[in-house]
Amino acid sequence: MFNIFIKMKVGANMAIDREAVKEHIRGLLVALGDDPDREGLKDTPDRVARMYEEVFEGMNYSNHEIAEMFNKTFEDDLEFASENSDLVIVRDIDIFSYCEHHMALMYDMNVTVAYVPKGKVIGLSKIARIADMVSKRLQLQERIGSDIAEIMTEITESEDVMVVIEGCHSCMTARGIRKSAAKTQTVTARGAFLNDAAMQMRVLK
Repeated sequence: MFNIFIKMKVGANMAIDREAVKEHIRGLLVALGDDPDREGLKDTPDRVARMYEEVFEGMNYSNHEIAEMFNKTFEDDLEFASENSDLVIVRDIDIFSYCEHHMALMYDMNVTVAYVPKGKVIGLSKIARIADMVSKRLQLQERIGSDIAEIMTEITESEDVMVVIEGCHSCMTARGIRKSAAKTQTVTARGAFLNDAAMQMRVLK
């Protein structure tokens, strides 16, 4: 039912259809046994549709388009000593997302992004913006890391990228097994990070 509210645009992009979301949320309220016309719910379909446009904004763009959106790098007067494995590491990027399996919230998510510059660096705020935009999709935590790494490689032209994410999944904490303290950590390692334990530890410590 829910994938009906995503309609194809020209090309590979997708756009959220607000009116279709409203229609299906209203139907969902009926299916749950409630009255969508009662005072507390009459504006809920519109509220949910507007919320979905915000929290699923990243579904409007491909990874390549996100890379183009945040492609702000600096090249002048930069010297990197490759023999020293110079790293840029940004920690504690807070994001949230929605699991594609249950459309349940993934929360208290903390992202660390590291890369080895190859002659240019990306603006630090852009790394946080990339993580934020990638998370605004129906996602898997593993894919969020992979998407961030792919975009970082396209922008920086460096294959040496590592993304570490830790977060809580309400499909585990609020339903099913209901283990409220459970956290999931995923690690995406590319290039030199794959086999260099010392580089990995600099990011993981």
